[in-house]
Amino acid sequence: MARVKGKNTGPELMVRKMVFAAGYRYRIHVENLPGSPDLTFPGRKKVIFVHGCFWHRHEGCDLARMPKSRIDFWCSKLSGNKLRDARTVEALRGSGWDVMVVWECELRDPESVARAIQIFLGAPGQLALQNSRGESPGN
Repeated sequence: MARVKGKNTGPELMVRKMVFAAGYRYRIHVENLPGSPDLTFPGRKKVIFVHGCFWHRHEGCDLARMPKSRIDFWCSKLSGNKLRDARTVEALRGSGWDVMVVWECELRDPESVARAIQIFLGAPGQLALQNSRGESPGN
């Protein structure tokens, strides 16, 4: 498992290129946030995780099949990953961050993923301006 990459994976790079090409700017692997999100949009308080279906147990996905050997090890390892992911999302949302997860299998249809990301992030280049009380202009 030492050869398994945790950062800069193929699916992650694909999402980063897609997001950058759409005009969004982001930070990668911000370590002071729970889970070190793959893409962080600080001005929008939004993060995107790009999850591999196998490692993060994407329910109902054919890429998330269980290995046939060392079943006890894999069950423990993969269920631990899923629990950690849930705690991470809960911690981020509790801190006021919006979270999106892009699954590896969803990247088979990149246009659909690009649309979902744009809906999640809003228009590129436009941040929600807020005053010191957290209100948008005109409130």
